[in-house]
Order: sequence, then structure tokens, then C-alpha cells
Amino acid sequence: MFRSSVAVGASATALTVMILGSLLLVSLAASNPGILISPNVLRDGFPTWLAGPTGALTSWMNVSNHAERVFFTAAMATMLVAYLVVAFSAQRLRPRWVIGAIVVLNVIFILGPPLNLTDIFNYLNYGRLEYVYHLNPYTTIPAIEPHGDPTFLLSNWHGLLNPYGPLFTIFTIGLAPLGVATSLWVMKGTLLLASLGVVLLTYRCAQLLGRNPVVAAAIVGLNPIVLIWGLGGDHNDFLMLFFIVLAAWLLLRARAMRIGKQARPAEPATGVVAFLRRAWAWLDGMPRPLVEGEPWPWMEIGAGLALIAAVAIKSSAAVLIPVVLAGTQRRMRVALGLVIGLAAAVATSYAAFGVNLPNLGQQDRLVIPEGIPNLAGLALGFGGETVHMRNALTILLVVVIAACTVWAWRSRRWLTQCGWVSFMLVATLSWTLPWYIAWLLPFAALARSRGLRVMAVLLGVYIYLAWMPYSADVLAFLHVDPWNTALGQSEASFMKTLLY
Repeated sequence: MFRSSVAVGASATALTVMILGSLLLVSLAASNPGILISPNVLRDGFPTWLAGPTGALTSWMNVSNHAERVFFTAAMATMLVAYLVVAFSAQRLRPRWVIGAIVVLNVIFILGPPLNLTDIFNYLNYGRLEYVYHLNPYTTIPAIEPHGDPTFLLSNWHGLLNPYGPLFTIFTIGLAPLGVATSLWVMKGTLLLASLGVVLLTYRCAQLLGRNPVVAAAIVGLNPIVLIWGLGGDHNDFLMLFFIVLAAWLLLRARAMRIGKQARPAEPATGVVAFLRRAWAWLDGMPRPLVEGEPWPWMEIGAGLALIAAVAIKSSAAVLIPVVLAGTQRRMRVALGLVIGLAAAVATSYAAFGVNLPNLGQQDRLVIPEGIPNLAGLALGFGGETVHMRNALTILLVVVIAACTVWAWRSRRWLTQCGWVSFMLVATLSWTLPWYIAWLLPFAALARSRGLRVMAVLLGVYIYLAWMPYSADVLAFLHVDPWNTALGQSEASFMKTLLY
């Protein structure tokens, strides 16, 4: 009893620390724009419509960049520890405490200015490129548009063709008539709903699997790396994740309905209903004779549609399709949804952009200096990630996807295998960014794999060490400079051709 009370007290304290630390962090970024705001945004001043309402809390403070670096480093470490405390003891907390804290934290970061990077302005700029200037963002770089455009001034990837999926690009085009300020906040609101939707669907999936739903929600919704760099940076990954987790919920819901109906067998269906169900049985190998308890196929078809929607937002989601397809019971239904979704996505993309596709080639050439592949190349004496290393890592990823697909087909544990594929994708990407850990978290929360959760924790520790404000100082102390090699300088030169 005493230990339980201590655990509850520690968890409640951890939640409070996360909320207060996040509020202070966002408020400082709004009132004292420094290291937490991209220099590109501050170049021509800091618009009040961009700062958000939280700055009033700390507007009286005068914080130097050094103090802000110290605070961010300490706050991030404290919040990571608090997150682990809550994740390991969330089952002892009242669900409304955890869910309430998740909602509050999401709102805090959405109300603040875009942190660290300017991706949201790149999103809006590609939309305005099409709507305002009638230039195809898949064939025209932003540098061609008038440089006085407000999103051009706030964005930075001016030499990069649009790398985002057609569904997301169409969404940004739809926002363009609203103006820049309104578009920004509508985008923020959409990301807030998507983020909370991911948490809700993960909660429901955990219930269907018989897991503790509060723990699953805490793992997904309280991760400070995702909150600060992902939601605070207003990144579109939450839209992609929403459709991925929606697909998982639809598949799990269909399975739960099927299991429940099998426990209460009904009389065989007759007439037209029986004919339609036998047609589906012929497609996906359902047992015959069919009974009334067999759920209709719209859920599995919907899961296939949701997966295609995720890919049409961000192509990274495509790596999960073979694993999910192999691991589900009704593969033909999911495959039918994939085909319908793909046909709709191709037709929509062709109508909007012609035969042009997202620019993945240039983006794949970009290298994060502190990324796992680049640091591995430095450690091996190559001066960074070479082309041969990149090809080898791509082959490794394909092998892992194939192995996980086979294992999912044999074991039906597709959630676990999707988790490992997501982890390998993040670990092998040349352009690895902190919030990409969000791709892994729903599967780590739902799968029965302690190893997957351990790897998620280790990945989080690496991201903190690689992206904290003093990471460059630590590397310099260790006599490691990713840019100060022939390969690093070549990569930096290529990046500069795409920036500003």
C-alpha cells in the first residue's frame, strides 16, 4: 500500500513537472525568441500573430541565449525522466489525470510559436505556390516565386521541389485562400486534432488487445521529444500517424467482432446476404458455411484505404504496408482497400499535379550530421555516410522489411513487426529528425515486445544527446566534427543549394 502511494505521488508529480516545464518553455520561446525559434523566422522580426498567446506569462523576463540553452537542456532531461516515471506507473494513476495531462500538453505546444524549424512555412509555401502563382510545386522550386511572398520570407527550403505527398499538398493548397496567419493556425488546429486522435485510437486499440489503455496513451501522448520537436514544431507526421493508427484500430476492431461473434454463433445467412458473403469468402478464404456473425468487410477495406491515405501524406508509411497485409486474417479485403485507395490517390494526384511525384530523390541525399548513419561513418573512418553506406543501409532496411513481413505472416503479430520496421527506418535514414520517434511509439505501446520498448527508450536517449543545444560542444570536446571532413563539406554544400 505504501509503495503504491509513493508511485502514485511520484507519477502525479512527474505529470505536474511536465506541464509546468512545457508551459515555461513555450512561453519563453514566445516572449524571448532565441535558440528555440528558427533564425529564418527572426530575420525580419517576430510577428505577434506568430508568437501565440503564451508569451504573456514570461514577457517580463529577460533571458539570454546562454540561459535559454541551459534551461532547454535541463528541462528536456527532466521531462524525459518524468515521462519514463509516468509510463512505468501510469496503470496506478486515474485515467482522467493522464488523459487530462495529455490534452493540456498538446494545447500548450499548439498555442506556442513553431519551435526550432520552419517546416510549417514550407508546407504553406508549397500550397501558395500552386494557388497564388499557379506553379506546380512538384516541378517548380519556391525560389521561382516572388521573394516578397510572406511564406517565402518565413520558409527556407527554397531550392527543394515539394517532397510531401499529394493528399497533404492538396490540403495546403486548400488553406492558401485563408491567408498566411489564418492558414498557420488552421494547420495547428488540424495537427492538434490529429495528435489527440492518435492518442485516442491507441487507447481504443489497447482496450481491444486487453492491454492497459492508460499506459498505451501515456507512451504515445506524453513523450517530450514528440511534444517539443514534433507538435511544437508543427510537423505533418501526426496526420500520417493518425491514418496508420486508424488502420490498426479498424483491423483490431474487426478481429474483436469476429472473435465475439464466434463465441455466439448465429444461424447461416440466406438469400442475397448469403450470396454476398460467399462472394467475399471466395475472395479472402473465409471459412464456409458463413454465419451471420461474420463482420462485414468494410473495416478491413477501410484499413487499406487509411494506409494509402497515410502514404499520400508522407511516403514513409509505405514500408508498413507489406507487414500489415501479411499479418492480417483477411488479406484480400485489406488488399482491395489498398487498390481502391491507390486508384483514388493516383487519379486525384494526376488531376492536380499531372504525372509528377513527390521529390524524394533530393531529400534522400540530405544527411543529418548527428544522424546515426553519419556518426557510424565517422566512427568507421569514412568521414561520414558514404554513398556505399547509404546503399548498404537501404538494402538492410529492405531485408528487415522482408523478414518482418514473413514473420508477420507466420505469427500474425503484425503490430510487433511494424514496430521493428519503423525503428529500422528511423535508424537507417540519412535525414533523421527527432520527432521521427513518433513513428515507433504506437507500436511500442501496443505490441507485446519488451525489446521494442527498450529500443524506443534508447532511441529517445540518442535523440536527446544528438539534438540538445550543447551537442556540438560535446562533439568538439571529443574532437568530432561531422562537417569538418571532405564528405561533410560536400554534404553541407549540397544542402546550401536547397536552403534559403
